[in-house]
Amino acid sequence: MAPRIAIPVPHSGDAEYAARALPQYVHAVEMAGGEPVRIPLNQSEAQVMTLIERCDGVVLPGSKADVDPAKYDAPRDPKTAPADSKRDAVDELLLDYAYNTRKPVLGICYGLQTLNVYRGGTLLQHIESPVNHEAGRTVPVAHVVEMDSTSKLGGIVASSTKVPEKHGLSLPVNSSHHQAAAVAGDGLRIVARCPQGGIIEALECTSDDHFVVAVQWHPERSVEDDDCSRAIFRALVEAARTRRGKIVEESAGRRV
Repeated sequence: MAPRIAIPVPHSGDAEYAARALPQYVHAVEMAGGEPVRIPLNQSEAQVMTLIERCDGVVLPGSKADVDPAKYDAPRDPKTAPADSKRDAVDELLLDYAYNTRKPVLGICYGLQTLNVYRGGTLLQHIESPVNHEAGRTVPVAHVVEMDSTSKLGGIVASSTKVPEKHGLSLPVNSSHHQAAAVAGDGLRIVARCPQGGIIEALECTSDDHFVVAVQWHPERSVEDDDCSRAIFRALVEAARTRRGKIVEESAGRRV
């Protein structure tokens, strides 16, 4: 049975945006061998938990919203977009569940930001940089990121490229964000930056036994023609498969 991957609807207030964005995540998970599970934003906590508890992993997708800066004790910048409280509530349920059960998480763009704030980190509310981080979905390559080759994400990317490890990892990426992580949250570490300006481009869990990886770019947009993008989703699905197997073993051991 394919690992079931929970994906919340990207936005509660813009149905057109959500309908355009969600299928890309669904397709990426399916290409990686997972079974996507759409998590609605308009149901009760109990109804949402019924869906979540049947899942083996989580994708936190992008959004046109911004995280409420009150959540990280910062005054609101005039350029900060309105928050999406329904999406935030579902993300928190997903993260609570994933951290309590050690199930894998892949955060993408806004998903990186909600993860970081959930773990007590802070955000840069508007990027001022020589790089256009708001290039958008029509620009396939906006800039490059430099990645820690010793990180979990670095290993995923290295496995799908021919870049020698001694030269480090430099990856061309798309970009559709005006905010970024500022201070990494508890149990997260910075594993990639944009070399022009130093904007944080990826975070991951500091615990080797829990797959939590978050990227600021959008690999779901390029899974058809980019090995690295496919590898990121495959790594999530394989981590979900492995974690499900361990849970089954632990459950069987308790019954003996």
